[in-house]
Amino acid sequence: MDHDRPDGRRGHRRGGVVVVTNVTSLGRSGLSDFVLQRVSAVILAAYALCITGFFVVSDVDHASLVAFFSQTSIVIFTTLAILSFGVHAWIGMWTIGTDYILAHHVGSGATFLRIGYQLVCLAVIFLFSFWSLSTVWSLT
Repeated sequence: MDHDRPDGRRGHRRGGVVVVTNVTSLGRSGLSDFVLQRVSAVILAAYALCITGFFVVSDVDHASLVAFFSQTSIVIFTTLAILSFGVHAWIGMWTIGTDYILAHHVGSGATFLRIGYQLVCLAVIFLFSFWSLSTVWSLT
């Protein structure tokens, strides 16, 4: 049974104990967020190595960049990296907001400030992702 709380968290009854989760959390649990954060970090590291390898072994000019980023495999990998960046950024920024924007740090308006902060973070991540994906897919 779900229990709504005034602080925006939702509790789930598990074995007689109410477990609290935050409705703005991406993975809906600490373990899910932890796994998503680590998987997205691995994808971003692999992408960084791929791009670094291209720059190290290639004679880079405009034509070679267009040819490289026009390959379907690179477009898909870049898309995966952009989406991973969005997930990684959201979990990190959500964690900062929920850990540091608290009533005992910033006063009674902490909930509104935290929601505003999260909305700004979501907007920036969405705009970056949309702009990046539209740029990458316009090359194909």
